[in-house]
Formats: sequence, structure tokens, C-alpha cells
Amino acid sequence: MNKYVAEFIGTAVLVLFGCGSAVLTGYGSAPIGMLAIAFAFGLAVTSMAYGIGHVSGCHINPAVTIGVWAAGRLPTSEVPLYWLAQVLGGIAGAAILFVIASGKLAGFDVGTAGLGQNGWGEGYIGGYGLGAAIVAELVGTFVFLVVILGSTSKAGITQAAGLAIGLSLVMIHIVFIPVTGVSVNPARSIGPALFAGGKAISQLWLFIVVPLVGAYLAGLLFKLKVLED
Repeated sequence: MNKYVAEFIGTAVLVLFGCGSAVLTGYGSAPIGMLAIAFAFGLAVTSMAYGIGHVSGCHINPAVTIGVWAAGRLPTSEVPLYWLAQVLGGIAGAAILFVIASGKLAGFDVGTAGLGQNGWGEGYIGGYGLGAAIVAELVGTFVFLVVILGSTSKAGITQAAGLAIGLSLVMIHIVFIPVTGVSVNPARSIGPALFAGGKAISQLWLFIVVPLVGAYLAGLLFKLKVLED
């Protein structure tokens, strides 16, 4: 059970500190505020990579799990439990963030302020449409998995793998935050959406389906030895 406990904790940390950087500090004036959020997500992944990577591989993301599975590096039997631990961890992280945000003495309305949920369309950050949201999440997840699978392959693994993975997530956030807020991780999207409700729930399908597709495509390229010796 150690690996699933590790995945639960790691995903909770990612959601708490990543989404917390937006909810508790605010975006501030662009681009500085968004840059801080990008680094919060990236540093959360990096810290967990070194903290729990030796236990579970530090997927902390259902898309990463499907990509690792597609690459032939994870038994099919372990995928459902990885997913369950990650989704529950994402919900736990969002719950902790909600409790902290609700302690604001001036009051906190999750319906108005949100909880770092992903989305697209009018009224959401940059106001990008559905097509742009799909492309951003597909490309972002694909690139993220290429970095993960490449830096953890037998030929490419180094002690700096966790840093490379975290920085790639920073890069993805810097570019795509205005489009969707950046998911590339179904568990990261599910937790905050459950508390925000409304539009966040109705748009959740994209942040579940598209990252899984992007990750599978990246994993397949490694499975077919296109990106691996």
C-alpha cells in the first residue's frame, strides 16, 4: 500500500500548493502573478519527485499513470489503484485549501473566488474557446509526458530528472495558464471542481479526457521505440 499512500499525499500536496498559490495569493498583476503560480506547480512536482519518487514513481497524476502504462512500464492491474489514490489525494488537497481559504476573516465565497479550478470561455482568464483549450491541454500533456518518460528512461535517468520534470511543468503553465489555467492532470482538476461546482463541473470532462489522450500518445511513442533506444 505504500505506493498508493505516497500517490495520495503527493497529489494532495500538488493541489494544495499549486491551486493555493492562486487562491490564497491571487494572480496579482500579470505576468508576475502567473509566473509565481507556474513555479508553485512546478516546485510542488519537483519536491514530491524527490520525496516520494522512490516509493511510487511520483505520478501524482492519472495522465502520467496512463502514459507510463502505455510505455509498458506499469502493470495494468496497478492503474486503477493509482488513479483512485490520485483522485482522492486531489480532493483532499482541495478540501484543505477550502478550509484555509474559508478562514479568511473578510469572508470567502468559493462560487465567486473559485478554488483554482480549470476552465475556458468567456469570463475565464484569457477568454479562449473550446478548440484552443483542447489543443493546449493535449499539447501540454504530451510534452509533459515526453519529458517524464525520457528523463526516467534507462538511458536518460539522472538525479536531475525531478528538476527537469518540474521545470517542464513551469514552462507549460507560463504559456497555457491564460487558456485553461493548465490541468494536464485529471486529479488536479477534479478536486477543485467538486468544491467550485457549476461551470467547473460542466467543463470537467475536457480536463479528464484530453490529458489522458495526450499522455497515451506520448507513452505509445516510447512503447514503439520512436523516442527510446
